[in-house]
Amino acid sequence: MSLLARPLRAAVCVVLASSACVTAVTAANAGEPGCADTGRTLRYVVAFDRGTAEDTARAELARSCGDTIVYYPRIAVAVATSADPRFADRAGTGRVFSAQAERLANQRAGGLVTRPQPARETLPPTDPARVPTADRTGEQWDMRAINAPSAHEVSRGGRDVVVGVLDSGVDPDHPDLAAAVDAEDSAGCLTGAPDTSRAAWTPTTSAHGTHVAGIIAAADDGRGVTGVAPGARIASVKVIDDRGHADPEAAVCGLMWAADRHLRVTNSSFFVNPWSLSCVRGNDHGVVHEVLARAVEYATSAGTLNVAAATNEAVGLTPSPRSGTRADGGCEALPAGLRDVVSVSAVGANRVKAGYSSYGLGVIDVTAPGGEAGRCVVSTVPGGYAPLCGTSMAAPHAAGVLALLASARPGDGPRQLRQALESTALPMPCPADYDLTGDGLQDAYCAGYEGYNGFYGHGMVDALAAVAPRPSRPDPGR
Repeated sequence: MSLLARPLRAAVCVVLASSACVTAVTAANAGEPGCADTGRTLRYVVAFDRGTAEDTARAELARSCGDTIVYYPRIAVAVATSADPRFADRAGTGRVFSAQAERLANQRAGGLVTRPQPARETLPPTDPARVPTADRTGEQWDMRAINAPSAHEVSRGGRDVVVGVLDSGVDPDHPDLAAAVDAEDSAGCLTGAPDTSRAAWTPTTSAHGTHVAGIIAAADDGRGVTGVAPGARIASVKVIDDRGHADPEAAVCGLMWAADRHLRVTNSSFFVNPWSLSCVRGNDHGVVHEVLARAVEYATSAGTLNVAAATNEAVGLTPSPRSGTRADGGCEALPAGLRDVVSVSAVGANRVKAGYSSYGLGVIDVTAPGGEAGRCVVSTVPGGYAPLCGTSMAAPHAAGVLALLASARPGDGPRQLRQALESTALPMPCPADYDLTGDGLQDAYCAGYEGYNGFYGHGMVDALAAVAPRPSRPDPGR
């Protein structure tokens, strides 16, 4: 599944545009010679040679029996639909991918890799008057672990910074988020093209995005919870559908939208992969890597820094190659493994890497609280508050600290913000013994040294050090 969190009741915490870039859907190509219609229209992401003109791309898709949904000329990536089963072959093998087709093929084959998931129950609308008002900040061990309460005493709280939450939608009616959600910068991206209608970017079946948003920017109002950067604003960018899928075209749309809206920071608490394991490889994996790498590269060049969860698969990740091919068979997390992305692992309240958290030297940049069963992270959900565990919860802690940094350093770009985040993190050495099950065997191996290693990267994010650097800052774990 794509979401990187699970509720407290789980026995084990596991991975849960500008208008100039968007073209209208072309006329249906049913009349094109040789085009077939199976009655099932599928969506595809297509990577063209860089520099391909929009008219050229659209014409090629039409000749291949496809209808263009959107074309992003700055990265030469298109999203198209087709009912012709030969569309991918016609458009060119090695540059076309459909997550929908992949799931359908596995379903027909009776495989266990991508079992279809039933639609979830629709969330009831939030009545602000019925949201509990009790102060739950005492339960926020995670905020104390990163010195957030102390940072709030000296920081501006992330004012003038908009953080894009690329997720399942954010509830704009929750009292702790109502003042933070920026409707003008919000959009739904499930089709691969941005839709700014409110219904397109609000949550329908999942509380995940609202929970992530609360960790970043829940109001400091004496009730409920308080986020890392309570003065920051939130753009809800919906990239996860009602069955928990985060398809490549949705992620590309979300990244391009964030870049074109000039968002300083985005948070991606999901992985883009139609396969259940990020270690699984296929001929189409290169296409997924390529389109995401292009989108992240463009967003970074436009001034947007993306934070991503390291995934909850408990696997050793290897750095992403420059191209979509990998000879070593290593595990790649997308988008977390991409070069320009800040990848975040998760620790529990004991400040040790959570058992579910993936890891890897050269992949993990920083770590943050994600919790473990019995002591998860409490945050906002539609209608109230709830605890969730996962790297999904760790990543927004880092995004919140970056919002504080971006507010204090308005002239800094992604590279400078990243360096500031890493340099103010609290170094954490590899554990001497990582035997979580007590069976005498190491459950994972940590490579590196105290200042930089595969479990914790440069260390635990530190909100206070980010806004008020000082020679000796408090370590909440000592």
